[in-house]
Amino acid sequence: MGLWAAVGEVYPQAEQQLCWNHKMLNVIDAVSQKEQIEVKKHLNTMMYADSRAQALVERKKFEHAFRHNPKAVKTVVDNWERLTRYYDFPREHWKHLRTSNVVESPFSRVRLRTTASRRFKSQINATCLIWKTLRVAEMSFRKLNAPLLVEKVAEGKKYNNGKEIRVAA
Repeated sequence: MGLWAAVGEVYPQAEQQLCWNHKMLNVIDAVSQKEQIEVKKHLNTMMYADSRAQALVERKKFEHAFRHNPKAVKTVVDNWERLTRYYDFPREHWKHLRTSNVVESPFSRVRLRTTASRRFKSQINATCLIWKTLRVAEMSFRKLNAPLLVEKVAEGKKYNNGKEIRVAA
């Protein structure tokens, strides 16, 4: 939440995309162990739908199947817009946008190293350790699909279900 507040201050026009992995864990925690496999299938079908409309159809199926568990349904329904924001970007970027693990993974490595060290003799030592840990983590980063499309997104090109919206001249 703090990250989104900070982003909102610097980039008020920025839209939020919630992490599907984290939301899935929240929903799975809200159902019985017996239902968890079925819930995960529904959520995966929603997440990997080819369009926002198809995802909504899958959500309706999920709502019907788990209507007896309002907490699980509410978790998805209340966050729907922020879970499906990736449909407003190029299809090639969807797998990068659906989860925040790419951001969290390197910082978990930093947390692991700094927790093990606990006390640093100087701020410089801590900074060097953090920097080096992030540099090592960077080597295993997944490359961005279609990096040339980032420029179009930055220019404000609009997308619908992963396809660029062409404005007639």
